[in-house]
Amino acid sequence: MTRIGRSLRGWTNGMLDLPQDLLSDMPRITLIGNKEMVIENHKGVLNFSPGQLTIKLAKGSLEIAGEGLVITSILGRELAVEGVIGEIRYKESGEKR
Repeated sequence: MTRIGRSLRGWTNGMLDLPQDLLSDMPRITLIGNKEMVIENHKGVLNFSPGQLTIKLAKGSLEIAGEGLVITSILGRELAVEGVIGEIRYKESGEKR
């Protein structure tokens, strides 16, 4: 990103007081107990089975492990998952598996 772009983004952040996830294309994850999860700002589903879900993010991936996982909705860049969620792992792009 150019210096002017970074400067403009910094100014916009301060003036508009927008949430960080919108400005940086970061995921917003909402977890309700261990039964339901909503992920916003994702880039698509990489892998899915009833025991594992891998979601592509702008800078990495999100791995969800559990039992009876079901994708209940995909609306634009928002995805909802239900089931017994046992583990959530965020992996940055440069991280090795």
